[in-house]
Amino acid sequence: MIRLIYNLLWPVGLLLFLPGYLSKMFRRGGYRRNFGQRLGFYSAESRERLRGKHPTWIHAVSVGEILIALKLAKQLRALRPDLECVLTTTTTTGHALAEKSVPEWMQVLYAPLDFWPVMRRAFRVIAPQRIVLIEAEVWPNLVAEARKREIPVVLANARLSPRSERRFRRFRFFVAPTFLRLDLVCVPSSEDAERWKNLGVKPPRIHAVGNIKYDVSNPRHSSGQVQRLIKTETTRPILFGGSTHRGEEKMLIEVFCALRSEFPKLFLLLAPRHVERASEIEAALRSHNLRPIRRSALANGAEGFDCLLIDSTGELRDWYEIATIVFIGKSLTAHGGQNPVEAISARKPVIFGPHMENFASLAKQLIAENGAVCVQDLLELIDTSRRLLRDAAAREQLVTNALRVLQPHRETTARTAVLIEKITTSGQV
Repeated sequence: MIRLIYNLLWPVGLLLFLPGYLSKMFRRGGYRRNFGQRLGFYSAESRERLRGKHPTWIHAVSVGEILIALKLAKQLRALRPDLECVLTTTTTTGHALAEKSVPEWMQVLYAPLDFWPVMRRAFRVIAPQRIVLIEAEVWPNLVAEARKREIPVVLANARLSPRSERRFRRFRFFVAPTFLRLDLVCVPSSEDAERWKNLGVKPPRIHAVGNIKYDVSNPRHSSGQVQRLIKTETTRPILFGGSTHRGEEKMLIEVFCALRSEFPKLFLLLAPRHVERASEIEAALRSHNLRPIRRSALANGAEGFDCLLIDSTGELRDWYEIATIVFIGKSLTAHGGQNPVEAISARKPVIFGPHMENFASLAKQLIAENGAVCVQDLLELIDTSRRLLRDAAAREQLVTNALRVLQPHRETTARTAVLIEKITTSGQV
């Protein structure tokens, strides 16, 4: 009955949210390409690639979740060398990153809308052996269709904030039947385990294994271009703004300008969360009489420029390698925060603002263990940046402390993969 109500209301909800959805797609571009996949229609080429494969279907919304999905898929492949995967994603940015990053044994598609005729078409074509949902992407028709076909559904890296739990509990009558059908839920912490239990997931199916986002056991190697820039810029201190949001670039420009007299070789590197804002940010840099160069125009180095603007996706971890200090975006003028782990795993000291809600537990622990610095405003950001640029020992101590905080999450990806493989082969964990 609940699912019937959901499907009856689904078209109404689509009409209500469609204007905002289309507006976001227009802004980010690329919305027309493969749009039919969102409705469960696939090209002959895609259908042929999937024929008879029965892949593992991994669903991840956008960039952050896709990076988790790729790490997890690699571990699953290590356990089963003949593994085939389908990776579905929601956003055009995420889709572009996935297409660029996946190995040949993975196929990238847009996620089908969770309307029963759309989802049925998708299941008929993909015909998955198992489904792995990253974080909290649990959709009623997807889970119901999987249960009908006796396909196990796993929720991986299922972090759940207190706010999200309260929101779900308000509608527990509607969401609990879907959560009850999950076969395995891998959570970062015991607190997350308790929250999922409160929402109807059976306790034996919940396993606290750590956070895949914080698993730095498999570091990447920097690209050749980053390595060349490291060789040419080793004498320059670099202030890096990672995954910045509107307003934060302006603050970092002001920090950069305030510190240049003391650090004449200082270089500014900005990696906005949404690369479509590159023109806006470049204009702001030029309005301060700075000489920026975009990553897309970077060939042999940044000689003669003050700033490097990253206008590409999926390379953030590479570029952290060159930083001296890193500011973590979406934490000062926006709320939620971005993941500081990639910067820490690159052995860089991190600074963030007070709004790290999406990583509240980690941020709190980093501050308590002196593994990061939290600033409240522009003046504190200037003072902290100045102090860390002056003091190499303080930078190294921050990194050492931060890596100690991340230590319990090492091998989380491997632990999650083993549980997924076990439930697929035996039907229980």
